Amino acid sequence: MSFQAEFVRDISYENTPWDAVIVPKRQIDLEIERLADEAPDKNGRRRRIIKHPLAASGNPSLAPGIQVALEVLKPGEATEPFRHNATEVNFCLDGTGYTRIRDRKIGFEQYDIWNHPSFTAYRHVNEGSELQVRFVYSNEPLLKYLQVYLSESNISESSGAKAETVAGEQNESRSSVELPTIECGAHGSLLMPYEKLINPQLVQSEPNHWAWPDVRAELERLESLGQSYVGRRLYLLYNKMTGRTNGTTPSFFATMTIRPAGIVDRPHRHVSAAINYYFRGHGRSTVNGAKYEWGPGDLMLSAPGWATHNHASYDERVFELTIQDQPFHLWNESLLWQEDMKEPPALLGVESGFETNRNTVVTE
Repeated sequence: MSFQAEFVRDISYENTPWDAVIVPKRQIDLEIERLADEAPDKNGRRRRIIKHPLAASGNPSLAPGIQVALEVLKPGEATEPFRHNATEVNFCLDGTGYTRIRDRKIGFEQYDIWNHPSFTAYRHVNEGSELQVRFVYSNEPLLKYLQVYLSESNISESSGAKAETVAGEQNESRSSVELPTIECGAHGSLLMPYEKLINPQLVQSEPNHWAWPDVRAELERLESLGQSYVGRRLYLLYNKMTGRTNGTTPSFFATMTIRPAGIVDRPHRHVSAAINYYFRGHGRSTVNGAKYEWGPGDLMLSAPGWATHNHASYDERVFELTIQDQPFHLWNESLLWQEDMKEPPALLGVESGFETNRNTVVTE
């Protein structure tokens, strides 16, 4: 079948942002029970994707570019090796186990986080005595929208490592025949030869693991920042291969936040979408004027892209994991961010960002 392209007039366009949505703990717990009761698939996985009501049925996701899947393994079970060209952040909700990525064995416990590089085989193992439950965040929806999502199962556990070694050898051999990048004009424009175009600089993409006890110890030091602190008490789980885009993967960052009791953020907005998992404490979020209350174990699309929002803790401290597609937008030069609704937005990464009063605040 052949298709004929056509010329059309430019049409008016308006964004149709998704609404904020909460997936309550009770609903997550029921799905965990259902997954535990059913047989695993041919790859040894028990898996459900959490779908926003506005997501396309053929490409389910919780935010337009962020998929969140719930995965369960019973004691003694393991998944088969699998790889895809999406990158992932895994978060252990409950239980223990390990993930094998290349020659790396990452043992994990509750609230640990680790990332998966693209197109590298991995498998999960539950060697404990309790149910293993994980959230898996990936950029699958974006790749599927572009019609370029690729996955493989029934593969060797080492798939990906050999390809990386060969690529490194090829890159080293080609570098001995160095062709210049040529200046073109007087304003910094360049011409790059084909040989460089098809052999970009290698960046080592490794799995990283952030153990919750280590992260929590650092977070608790932020609790001493008093009510006068203007900023958010969090740490980015930083993967150095993402460089200036400040990511946990090239698409996402994962941050861990501590909110002391009675803290209210000021309203702000950003192009990137944010998904929060609250695993301690109660509070509320206000998104585009609508109020949402949440508690321990709730998952929330807390900031649809460019939605004005803020968060507040009630009478106890809060711990939360936030996944946000900020690095993707930073790299694409689309990361508009408005930290103060009385000031114009800034294009982060091109314009200067925002300052806190960390250097002058008095700790309690």
